[in-house]
Amino acid sequence: MRCSTNTVIKNPLKVLLGMCLQLLWSSLALIIIAMFAAAQDSTSTFQSIKDGETIVSTGGTFELGFFTPEGASVNRYVGIWYKKISVKTVVWVANRDTPLTDSSGVLQVTNSGILVLVNQSKTAVWSSNISTTAQNIPVAQLLDSGNLVVKDGNETFLWQSFDYPSDTLLPGMKLGWNKITGFKRYLTSWKSTQDPSQGNYTYELDTRGYGEEILKTGSVVVFRTGPWNGIRFSGLPHLSPNSIFKYNLVFDDHDEDYYITELLGSIYSRLSLNPDGRVQRYTWIVSTQTWGFLYQTQIDNCDNYAFCGPNGACNIDNSPVCDCLKGFKPKTPKDWGVVDWSNGCVRKTPLNCSGGDLFQRYSGLKLPSTEQSWFNRSINLTKCKMVCLKNCSCTAYANLDIRNGGSGCLLWFGNLIDIRNLTVFGLESQDIYIRMAASELDNTVINSKASESKKVRIILCGTLLSTGLLILGISLAFYCRKNQRQIYWKMRSSKKEDMELPSKEEDLELPSKQEDLELPLFDLATVVYATNNFSENSKLGEGGFGFVFKGMLKDGQEIAVKRLSKHSSQGLDDLDFFIFDERRSFLLDWPKRFDIINGIALGILYLHQDSRLRVIHRDLKAANILLDSEFNPKISDFGLARSFGGNETTAETNKVVGTYGYMSPEYAIDGFYSIKSDVFSFGCFDVGDNKWEEKQRILSCRPQTQPAWTCMESTHRMQQNPQDRPSMSAAVLMLGGEGALPQPQKPGFYGERDLTELQVRSSSECSVNELTSSLFEPR
Repeated sequence: MRCSTNTVIKNPLKVLLGMCLQLLWSSLALIIIAMFAAAQDSTSTFQSIKDGETIVSTGGTFELGFFTPEGASVNRYVGIWYKKISVKTVVWVANRDTPLTDSSGVLQVTNSGILVLVNQSKTAVWSSNISTTAQNIPVAQLLDSGNLVVKDGNETFLWQSFDYPSDTLLPGMKLGWNKITGFKRYLTSWKSTQDPSQGNYTYELDTRGYGEEILKTGSVVVFRTGPWNGIRFSGLPHLSPNSIFKYNLVFDDHDEDYYITELLGSIYSRLSLNPDGRVQRYTWIVSTQTWGFLYQTQIDNCDNYAFCGPNGACNIDNSPVCDCLKGFKPKTPKDWGVVDWSNGCVRKTPLNCSGGDLFQRYSGLKLPSTEQSWFNRSINLTKCKMVCLKNCSCTAYANLDIRNGGSGCLLWFGNLIDIRNLTVFGLESQDIYIRMAASELDNTVINSKASESKKVRIILCGTLLSTGLLILGISLAFYCRKNQRQIYWKMRSSKKEDMELPSKEEDLELPSKQEDLELPLFDLATVVYATNNFSENSKLGEGGFGFVFKGMLKDGQEIAVKRLSKHSSQGLDDLDFFIFDERRSFLLDWPKRFDIINGIALGILYLHQDSRLRVIHRDLKAANILLDSEFNPKISDFGLARSFGGNETTAETNKVVGTYGYMSPEYAIDGFYSIKSDVFSFGCFDVGDNKWEEKQRILSCRPQTQPAWTCMESTHRMQQNPQDRPSMSAAVLMLGGEGALPQPQKPGFYGERDLTELQVRSSSECSVNELTSSLFEPR
C-alpha cells in the first residue's frame, strides 16, 4: 500500500508529541535506574544503625543488623549473615560475649573511627579496637566479601571484621598471625547453637613450628592438620585442588604467615568451627536450598592428637589401631594390653651418632607434629639427609614441598608425635625418612637389587659405612682445627652436656656431640624453639658473621643466639646503640657506665681464669655486649672464641678474623693471640687517641678515692707488648680502686714492632725477611 502525502502531513503534531513522550520515558527510566543503583550502593555504608534496620552489601551477598539466635532467649546481637540464602546463616558476631537484653541498641561510628554498640542508656557494650585516629569523617561499610570495615575519607581501612573472626572462615579472610606485631587471627566456636559467646574450641595456625593448623580446647591441642607440603596439609588428603575454591598457605613471609581461600565461581562456601569442636566446610546447594557438607577435618579416632603416643602410628584399618614405628617398641607394654597407648614407644636399639644410623622411608603418612622442627627452602633432599645425620637430635627428615619432584628440607627433633596412616589414592605422596639404628633397618632399603646375594649386601653396607666413618672422621678433624663456629653458653645447671648450634641456612656444618664441657652447646631444636624459628620479631641485630636473635629457654632463661653466615658482611644494625646513640646515651650516666665496664671485666675474668676451660673471646667490642632491662652486661657472640685446656694460655692462627680497631697488634700482624688479646680489646672500648705520652696527667686526674678507670677519656692506652698489659684479674682490682695503675708503655700500632715476646715460628713458615704473613680477615 502506498502512503499519500496527505497522510504524512495530516497529523505532524501528534507524531512529534509521540516522539517527545518516548524520549521523556526513556530519560526517566535511565534516571530511575541510576537512582536505584546509587541507593543500592549507599545502603552498604552507614554512620549509625538502630535495631530493626539493616545494611546490605553492594552486591547483595551479605546483610548486617541485629538478630536473636534461633531458639534462643531475647538476647540481641549485631551480626553479619548471608542475604540471598533462605536459611539464616550468621558468619560474624560483634558483641558475642556482651548481648543486649532489649531492642534499644544502636551501632554507630565515632568521629575518631571507632565502631561502638550502645544500649538504651548510651553505655557502650562493645567497641572496635583501632590504633590510629581518622583524619576525615569516617564511615562503616559492609563489603560484598562479608567484611565490615571502618574507612577514613581517603578509603583507608581503620578497622575490619576480618581481623576478628568468630566461628567462620570466609573466602579472603586470613587465618594466621603477624610476625612483627604478634597479632593473631583465629576461629573461636560458639558456646552452643543458641549462644554465640566464645566456646571451648579455637582453630588457628600453629606458630610453634612449620606451617600447620591446630584445633585446641583451652590450651590443649586435640587435632592438627599436619604440615603444609606445597599442595595441601599432609594430614588432609581430601583437601585437594577442586573447582569450588582454591587455597594457599603463605608461610615464612617477611611480615605474616597465614592460610587463605578464594572462591572460583559464583557459589557460597564457608569453613566453620562448630560448638562440638568439628571443623567442617559447607557449600550452598541451590536446588535443595540447604548447606551441603563438603568435608571435615576430624574423621575418626586416629585424628585425635597423639592418639598412639610418641613414636607410635595410628591405622584405623588395623586392630588394634596403634602400633610402633619400625625400630621402636611399646614403652609400657602393660598399658598397651589395656588399649592405653598414650605413653607411646621407645627405641629398641639406641642411635649411634658416630655414623651407624640409617633411615627408613615411609609413604602415605600424616607427618609428625612440627613443634620441634627446622626447615630450609633452598637445600635438596640429599643435603637434608646429611644435615640430619650430623645432628644427634635429628630424628627424621622430608622434603618441604612435594611439587615438581620435591624441594626444600624439613627436619624433626626428639620424639615423633601424632602420626597416622592415610589413604591417598591418586594423590602425590610425601615421603618421610625416619632415623634408626642400622641393625633395625629393613634390608630392602640398602639393597639395590633384590637378586643380590647376602654377601654382596654385607660388603656393600660395610664399604659404605667405612667410607662414611672415614669422611666423618676427616670432617671432625677439620672442624676441630677450624674451631671457629662453636657458640658456648653458660648454663645455671649441674648437668654438663654439649649439643651443637645450627649455622645459617647456606652453611650447615653441624658438629658432633662433645662431652664434659662446662660451657655446653644447645641442640638445634632447643635454639629453634627459643627463638621462635629465628623469627624477625626475635632479631636483635646483625654482626659480622650473621644475625643475632633473642630467645628464651623453657626454664625462662633468656639467651642470645647468633646464626652464623659465611656470606654475611659487617652488620649495618649493630648492638652498640646505647653507648653511641645521641639520644639513648643519656640513659647511661657515668656510674651506670662504670657498672657495665666492671661487669664486662668480671665476665672476661671468668672466661680467662674461673672456667674449667680457658676461653679467649677474640672479638670483644661494644657491639657484642648485650644489656638486659636493668643494664646488666652480658658478653655475647662467641663465634670466634677459642678454648684451651690445662695450662694453655697462647696460640696462633693462619687466618686472622675479628673487628677493626679492637685487634691486638700481635694478633692482627702475626696471628698470635692469648688472654692478653682480650685485655687489649677491653681497653679499646673507649674510642680516642693514644695518650701514652701523657701518663702523668692520667695518673693525677683522679682523687685517690675514685676507681682507677674513672678517667675514661684518657685510658685508651693499651700496650703494644702483651707482657706490659695487666691480666683481667689485675684490671678488676684496678677498677675497684685496689690496684696501682702501671706506668704506660708504647701503645699498640705505635709504628715499630717488638716481636721478642712472640713464639718463634718454624723455619718452614718463615720468609727470607724473617716475617710471616697471615690472612687478615677482619669484620
